Amino acid sequence: MIPAPVRYLRARSFEEAFEALADPDAKVLAGGQSLLPVLKLRVVRPSVLVDIAELGAGGAEAHDGAVSVGALTTWAALGELPELDRPAFAAIGECAHEIGDLQVRNRGTLGGSLVHADPASDMPAVVLALNAELVLGSAAGERTVAADEFFVGPFLTALAPGEVLVEIRFPLQPAGSGSAYAKVEHPASGFALAGAAALVRPDGTRSVAVTGIGAHASLLPGDADALAEIDVYGDDFAPAEYRRQLATVVVRRAIERAEARAAEDA
Repeated sequence: MIPAPVRYLRARSFEEAFEALADPDAKVLAGGQSLLPVLKLRVVRPSVLVDIAELGAGGAEAHDGAVSVGALTTWAALGELPELDRPAFAAIGECAHEIGDLQVRNRGTLGGSLVHADPASDMPAVVLALNAELVLGSAAGERTVAADEFFVGPFLTALAPGEVLVEIRFPLQPAGSGSAYAKVEHPASGFALAGAAALVRPDGTRSVAVTGIGAHASLLPGDADALAEIDVYGDDFAPAEYRRQLATVVVRRAIERAEARAAEDA
């Protein structure tokens, strides 16, 4: 289908973008890999598309006990960032390399996917397991939201009107930590039927999050047994109980790979 007519603005600064986003019907365009399909289906009909792709919010920088990754970093670039080349962050690159196809990885952005908050997208589980923080910018300034407070429902986040996701901060982990991402994907779309990210620390504690099985990605309060506490949804392709079993499998795989990486880094 063809999108409905829409005004287009290529923002030259974040200030210009924030001014345009004062319109409640405006939408942010980054890589467009999530937004363009729903525009073509006319699920959304924004008054203006505010293109922020050239604002330079990409790459990574290590400071203040964390690695900050720009929200406009593409999947292809994300998987190659030297700042993330450590076992504790292995889940990030592992996830990025499995996103979509070559075109999607070269155009799609980390921030765009997180803000879109598709219940079956991969990276939300990773930012949850790695205890990331999301920096949101607006005309009023910046605020920081923990990943476990950001995803609130299907395609719903804590992003307020007029705000833009600026960067994602991944806290540094002690030596002897490892992480991993595992999924079973839908054969046509590549989205997760069930996905899991795990972080294992040298003291034996671990953080596990799942995606693709519920209304949004969720951080497990314990281990795989906590899957029983999640309201799993089903459809004609994958009934709820089947998805729950898949989730058990990918959680185990993610934990095992994370433990192996942690042992190598000890």
